[in-house]
Amino acid sequence: MTPTPQNPRKGRIDPVADWSRARAAPLPPPVASRALRDPAYWRWAALLVVVLVVALMLFRGQIAEALWPDTQVQRLLSEAELALAQGRLTAVDGSGARQRYEAALALDSDRSEARDGLRMVGDAALVQARKALGDGRLEEARSALALARELQVPSAATDAMAEALRRRDSRSESVALLLQRARLAHEAGRLDGREDSALPLYQKVLSLEPQMITALEGREDALTDLLEQARAALMVRRPSEAAKLVERARRFDPGHADLPAVQAELARNLEGKRMRAATLMARGRLDAAVIEYREVLEAVPDDAIALQALERIAAQYSEQSQRHAADFEFVTADALLEKATELSPSGAEVRSAQTALARARRSQSRLQQPIAPARREARVSALLAEMQAAEERGNWLTPPGESAFDKLRAAQALWPEHAAVRRATVRLVPATRDCFEDELRGNRIGRARSCYDAWLALDPGTAQLTDARRRLAQKWIAVGTERLGAGDVAFATRALQEARALDADAPGVDEFGKRVSAAQ
Repeated sequence: MTPTPQNPRKGRIDPVADWSRARAAPLPPPVASRALRDPAYWRWAALLVVVLVVALMLFRGQIAEALWPDTQVQRLLSEAELALAQGRLTAVDGSGARQRYEAALALDSDRSEARDGLRMVGDAALVQARKALGDGRLEEARSALALARELQVPSAATDAMAEALRRRDSRSESVALLLQRARLAHEAGRLDGREDSALPLYQKVLSLEPQMITALEGREDALTDLLEQARAALMVRRPSEAAKLVERARRFDPGHADLPAVQAELARNLEGKRMRAATLMARGRLDAAVIEYREVLEAVPDDAIALQALERIAAQYSEQSQRHAADFEFVTADALLEKATELSPSGAEVRSAQTALARARRSQSRLQQPIAPARREARVSALLAEMQAAEERGNWLTPPGESAFDKLRAAQALWPEHAAVRRATVRLVPATRDCFEDELRGNRIGRARSCYDAWLALDPGTAQLTDARRRLAQKWIAVGTERLGAGDVAFATRALQEARALDADAPGVDEFGKRVSAAQ
């Protein structure tokens, strides 16, 4: 076996060769480089960054306050000011103005803003107590007063508030008693008319507690029952009673929901009474018409239509009294004059009737005395001469007592069978007829009616009176229609009554009546 040749340089150190080999060999990667190339490293790094960001966001205030305590105090003061402005003076969760100011004071006892803020909270608490007391929220008022005292608001103000609360408590007890009495009166049906009735008691409660819902509802129910009584009175045609009930209801609450409907029903009922009264008056049933009109006036004391109608009825009573007085029917004349005086004590027609009645009594007294034929003859001649003088002056029917008609009636009463008296009567009949025609043509319908009445008294049996009566009725309708168009409802109402009294069947009277009713 051939021996292996030995490297003569083996075992010797060659620094140059070793350095060359070291430089040529690759270096092993560092540990940091291996970590950066590891994905898990980057995942953990990202998670750590997220956690830090979240922590900074959530606890930045605490961190800032730990680093800068004055920032926390300022924040508390700002929150306290906001709570005070919003009226949140105290709160169990610590968000009230009081708690915020106290927390700021605990962090910095030298902060005057916190002490001043607590004084403002106390003042605001006293203001809240007053407002709550005014609104009837007594528990809130007590709580606010307690807070004011805790914050050392001056005792003069808090003591005054406490006294007001004490008086209010006492008044509340009185209100409760009044409310109970009102309920009992309502249940017993005593709605109004006495001090212990339901409505006056509810009104007393509301004078003490204007916004008390229970009292308002109780009064509402009582007024509803009162208006039902008014409706019941209207059902049996007692408008005066209904009107009193409606007025009492309106006095307690003019805005009650049922009031307009009941008032409208009352107005319709009264209008029906006016129409019935006008019909009765037109038919000559004056006593019955007076009853109807008086019921209207009991309900509406200043009703113009009823007042004017009663004046006209008084005039008719007066005219009838004069006619009966001229015939020496003094019992009937006195009764009619008494009715007229009751309706119109100072009316001109009433005064004329009183004068005529006194004159008739004197005439009767003279007739009852023994009188010589010569004296009677002289007196009749004098009366007829006065009659002729009145005719020449045109005083056919006026003035009362001095007219030609009145002189003739006096002569008739003194000596009805006297030939000169009969001739004067025959002569005066055409004059009264002509008077009627002249006044009718001139649309002086009131004077035409007086001429017609004189004509009727002197010549009651003539057939011409029927036509005259109808024409006069139609003239009243025509003039009344014209005045109604001008808005004079009162005159139109009178014209309707005059037309119906003369001739209830006159053409156009029903249509005119409908128009007058609609205008009323």
